Amino acid sequence: MDKSQNIFEKACRLMPGGVSSPVRAYRAVGMTPRFIERAKGSHIYDVDGHDYIDYIGSWGPMLLGHANPEVAEAVCQVVYRGTSYGAPTEGEVTLCEMLIDAMPSVEMVRLVNSGTEAVMSAIRAARGYTGRDYIVKFEGCYHGHSDGLLVKAGSGLMTQNVPDSAGVPEAYASKTLTAVYNDLDSVKALFEACGEQIAALIVEPVAANMGVVLPKPGFLEGLRKITEDYGSILIFDEVITGFRLGYSGAQGHYKVLPDMTAMGKIIGGGMPLAAYGGRKEIMEMVAPSGPVYQAGTLSGNPAAVAAGVKTLEILKAHPEIYTQAEMQAEKLEKAFLENIEKYHVDAVCNRAGSLMSIFFTKQPVTDYPSAASSDLERFKEYFAVMLAEDIYIAPSQFEALFVSGVHSDEDIRKTETAIGKALGQWQA
Repeated sequence: MDKSQNIFEKACRLMPGGVSSPVRAYRAVGMTPRFIERAKGSHIYDVDGHDYIDYIGSWGPMLLGHANPEVAEAVCQVVYRGTSYGAPTEGEVTLCEMLIDAMPSVEMVRLVNSGTEAVMSAIRAARGYTGRDYIVKFEGCYHGHSDGLLVKAGSGLMTQNVPDSAGVPEAYASKTLTAVYNDLDSVKALFEACGEQIAALIVEPVAANMGVVLPKPGFLEGLRKITEDYGSILIFDEVITGFRLGYSGAQGHYKVLPDMTAMGKIIGGGMPLAAYGGRKEIMEMVAPSGPVYQAGTLSGNPAAVAAGVKTLEILKAHPEIYTQAEMQAEKLEKAFLENIEKYHVDAVCNRAGSLMSIFFTKQPVTDYPSAASSDLERFKEYFAVMLAEDIYIAPSQFEALFVSGVHSDEDIRKTETAIGKALGQWQA
């Protein structure tokens, strides 16, 4: 690890924390991050020559694996003609058509560059459409780093939120109300108190940023009814679940249709690209059609669009990719559960399709408080063994494990062995 250590020390002098995004810093596990040199298929390689089986997949986009040759070729063909024009391209139209065709609730769409931008813009459009100011989010659901979403709940549902990040004005954060995931009563209480002022409710249909937490039966349906009753916009943040739980995302999987959807990750095929869309009358509020302003110089840039179009073409033509990824994920889930029982570990495993998390806690994990009950020291010890066994997972208890469509049987066998070692390390 000499090279990673040396690069990290230099990076810390040049970048905040030595990284471009906080969770990459490995602070939660007390280690030095591995600096990556290249990746191919289900494997990722660091500058010190280590070969890891990768279950981060760039935090979700790599459902087809790293450096998929068809996606790479599509990007290469485009970049030689220019990387950005700041002008419309036919590729944008093709990608938007594919997104609308795939997502049951989306009638019109706008391309942007990141999930944060997609969510921020969707909320602005919802506020412009409804003429209301308040939004509702759920504790433990992450929707990017825009100011109004970096808040935490107070001691009661109606307590004014305070910023969860320095630099966020309290006055702005106070427009965000926080409910408890999987608790419809907490949502009803907010709407009964100030429903006529609530522009939108935003939710990860499967929470994946406090670890993977599945919606209870009836939860999403309940959110749909409450928002309809009060004339508020229901926004699904499908940046992670979109095109991962299936080609039509969580909304297709659970058959609950939101008014608006934020998408990212997989739709860019590993390139910086995201989108937001929804009902036509809402999206027509966005400039230049309407008064809600949103713009971006690099939005819909040709390289990212080419990667996205090719990725979606492959996924649509080969639905067996989803079957393969879920089958491999199911094997890992079984390995976690068998070793939890074998070694009497206080842990639970949650899985939704090819997404999963292990939580080091005794109780079922259904919301943020139960996720937060996890033993972080035990996770740190588990992580260390997995990394030593060349298994590359997120260095945080509260992130997901992503299985791709190219994880091989050999990958899974090696990972199952590592899981046994990691969970068996505390055996008396």
